[in-house]
Amino acid sequence: MFTLSADDLTAIRLSLQVATTATLVALPPGIAAAYFLAFSKMRGKALLEGLINLPLVLPPVVVGYLLLLLLGRNGWLGGALADLDIRVIFTLTGAIIASSVVGFPLLVRSIRIGMEDIDRHCIQAARTLGAGWWDSLITIILPLSGRAILAGMTLMFARSLGEFGATIILAGNIPGVTQTIPLAIYQYTSIPGGDRMALSLCLVSIGLSLIVLLASEAVNRNLSQQ
Repeated sequence: MFTLSADDLTAIRLSLQVATTATLVALPPGIAAAYFLAFSKMRGKALLEGLINLPLVLPPVVVGYLLLLLLGRNGWLGGALADLDIRVIFTLTGAIIASSVVGFPLLVRSIRIGMEDIDRHCIQAARTLGAGWWDSLITIILPLSGRAILAGMTLMFARSLGEFGATIILAGNIPGVTQTIPLAIYQYTSIPGGDRMALSLCLVSIGLSLIVLLASEAVNRNLSQQ
């Protein structure tokens, strides 16, 4: 029978909170990185592209461990944050950072492909007519990349919703604090009699992912008709 406990509902809420926040936080730098990769001819672009895509090929546990070294109390950035009384490890902020790093390459790749498909003559024509860089970005590049931006946000949201490896290393598996759906499923599968609860959360995860994809497809269809 499909049942959810209070802890399960909290895990669902935290998953949605982490995925939504990670996607929104990563969007501005994602657009900036995609713009640079699509239009810049500066040297070192290939190295930057490799660094951005690195989380795609690294095991998520490795990404989480590297983040732990960076943001831990004795880490280079973690020490500075500790001086400001900011704690990242074993907090929801840590889960958001882990999801942001792991999903960032998917966001950038989708937006970059959309920007590269823009007819450069449109941008050149706007520049000829006196439009500055900011005007051409706001009135031409971003609107014509709208479907790609939406696709990237959808992919990143779905990836963040299912993130496990980096999150459990950086944020831990603390019920009510950092325990998202994947972490709750992992906990249920490691205790006797937890299979039924794990299956319930699996069905919830499938349902949420399906809703996100259907909503994205509906918005994408509306954009294509405009």
